[in-house]
Amino acid sequence: MLEIEIDGKKAQVPDGSTVMDAAQQVGVYIPHFCYHKKLSIAANCRMCLVQVEKAPKPLPACATPVTNGMKVFTHSELAVKAQKGVMEFLLINHPLDCPICDQGGECQLQDMSVGYGPMKSRYTEEKHVVFHKNVGPLISMEEMSRCIHCTRCVRFGQEISGIMELGMANRNMHSEITTFLGRTVDSELSGNMIDLCPVGALTSKPFRYTARSWELQRRKSVSPHDSVGANLVVQVKHDNVMRVLPRENEDVNECWISDKERFSYQALNSDERLTKPMVKQGGEWKEVDWNVALDYVAHGLKDVARDNGGDALAALAAPSSTLEELFLLGKVMKGLGSGNVDFRPRQSDFGTDFKRAGTPWLGLKLAEIKDLDAALVIGSFLRKDHPLLAQRLRQAAKKYTKVSLLSVAGDDQLISLHAKLTVAPSQLAQTLAAVVKAAAEIKGVAAPVGLESVAVCDSARAIAQSLVDGDKRAIFLGNVATQSAAATQLHALALELGKLTNASVGFLGEGANTLGGHAGWALPSGANARQMFEQPRKAYVLMGVEPEFDCANPQLVLGALKQASLVIYMSAFKHAPALEYADVMLPIAPFTETAGTFINIEGRVQSFNGVVKARGEARPAWKILRVLGNVLNLDGFGYESSEAVRDEVLGKGAEFVGSLDNGLNGVAIALPGTVDGLQRIADVPINFADAMARRSPALQQTVDAKAPMARISEQTLAQLGLAGGAQVRVKQGQGEAVLVAQADNNVPVGCVRVAAAHASTAALGDMFGQISVERA
Repeated sequence: MLEIEIDGKKAQVPDGSTVMDAAQQVGVYIPHFCYHKKLSIAANCRMCLVQVEKAPKPLPACATPVTNGMKVFTHSELAVKAQKGVMEFLLINHPLDCPICDQGGECQLQDMSVGYGPMKSRYTEEKHVVFHKNVGPLISMEEMSRCIHCTRCVRFGQEISGIMELGMANRNMHSEITTFLGRTVDSELSGNMIDLCPVGALTSKPFRYTARSWELQRRKSVSPHDSVGANLVVQVKHDNVMRVLPRENEDVNECWISDKERFSYQALNSDERLTKPMVKQGGEWKEVDWNVALDYVAHGLKDVARDNGGDALAALAAPSSTLEELFLLGKVMKGLGSGNVDFRPRQSDFGTDFKRAGTPWLGLKLAEIKDLDAALVIGSFLRKDHPLLAQRLRQAAKKYTKVSLLSVAGDDQLISLHAKLTVAPSQLAQTLAAVVKAAAEIKGVAAPVGLESVAVCDSARAIAQSLVDGDKRAIFLGNVATQSAAATQLHALALELGKLTNASVGFLGEGANTLGGHAGWALPSGANARQMFEQPRKAYVLMGVEPEFDCANPQLVLGALKQASLVIYMSAFKHAPALEYADVMLPIAPFTETAGTFINIEGRVQSFNGVVKARGEARPAWKILRVLGNVLNLDGFGYESSEAVRDEVLGKGAEFVGSLDNGLNGVAIALPGTVDGLQRIADVPINFADAMARRSPALQQTVDAKAPMARISEQTLAQLGLAGGAQVRVKQGQGEAVLVAQADNNVPVGCVRVAAAHASTAALGDMFGQISVERA
């Protein structure tokens, strides 16, 4: 520890700290632009110049290391003169357009110019003008003359998102921030550049000229889009959500959010919002009052249960539903005598049901990822499935963490990987078994029974060695692993590898409330999410699910729904395909219009309140289910608030869920056999992953929202007698899709990568099943 005195305030700081770090510790403000605590030191704005005793000239606080006994003066005559001089230079070329700038009211340059700027400019020469650039649908660079070259956006790309999409061209007053060769900015974290920009150079295109910052009310919320549970600030004007920004929480999302979380709010104000209950009568949809709709639903469910038994009822919810909604949905179904309730629509293997030792979770705290010596991610399109988790692993890998990836596609994760194995979906379990066997050989112990004939490759041995070495290790099972037909075996093999290497084993989690679904007991005691459609039921309740896009086998699900006598569709949006098979549509409030609880993948309980009034006659789903329970005369539905439901499930004041355990009981290792023919690999594109993202106009114009292609390796294309760019007919079961073939050597040989969750591929079957391809 080193001693330092800043403006008369003494402090002790760790060796290696800068003057800026010390000033923040003692509560002394030093003006700055280029400095950001999450980015490297650039020291190019020079706004943080301070006087240091015995130094011949002012020094930048952000780049000056503390020495023992140092004395610093941040507001001395010398320091203030230097700061004012820098500010005058920064304002030389800056346009005087504050009244029309979207950054007005929250602009660092505006604030600093009040305290450090001159009353008028001495600069009379012609100002340098930078022409606008089109970098995509999310970020506006139409006023780059405002840029002060702090390079925060450049460093963010290099250091946080992992890809340098912006850079600085030219020198001195002709310098400008630009993209390479006129490309767009396509990172899934790109919107954070808008927050980082201290001036109005980078602004939000969807938000542009829609409101002023002082007109907005700022309200706290939690993201419904991924398992991290990112903390949000939702900005509201006249009961309309105008903007979504990150709320800093170092233990959860740090100060970042993904573009999906930032821009999907546009769906909340779309014309597709379902705002009144609707009932199909004589083949025509009619808007009705709530009492009519709920009476219709209650009588329909009771009639089916009476005539066919409770097992004829089934309910499927989205994993982004709140804890309260999931719990009450399960309670209604159980009250009607049905155990057919689930929240895992994209899962196909349920072999771990009734065999789990506790509630599945990440296996460690999110904040502990940075301290890992080694990590293995199994079955994940990591960057697109979990942008914020990928970011944490990226930062860890830059230090000393050996990150390895075993998956079904060779996409660039923008992480410095220690080892990588890309295999067909049917080979995931076999390849993980090779890593387990390699770890056993390194440890000098016998391999688990059933792995005697497994061959070990060099990459598998390298992964195993990284997990054996070091003190802190983790194994993560991603979305592909849980959606795979071999999910149970992958889980069991991961546990064996964890035992051999003393590594924690955990799940990355698909939805915002994947863990909450387990904690809220929205789990089947009867048919699971696949069985309830394989063995069609008479009545279905769908809550927040769009079956064509959200289920493991849309073909199977739609067949079951179309034969049902009653389908109750609960959603915030009018879903056109549901108009065919649904009988009732109930408008439920999205996360901004309801109170509820999400439990993130580390078990953290995060409750939130609605930030705007519900649109039209939409109501929170937990209230609808509570009233439905009362209409059905079921016991235990006298809740007065969402907090009462939460407390019944978790107990009062719970900050973390208990009984977190990824162990399994009674699951033996039995590797699946080989699969003949072509195999489908179905990723879920980040901007099609949920109903809100699918309805955001800005997100739907991004590169990540392009229509799916049939992506096939060059070797497989040659075997099929096809070429990249050809139109092909892709078939699964009774469904087919006509797509463009694209040569992609990141796809394993013998596989075809066809994205799910898109209208053009909704007629296909299993996400990881057999598939056929022929020339169209």
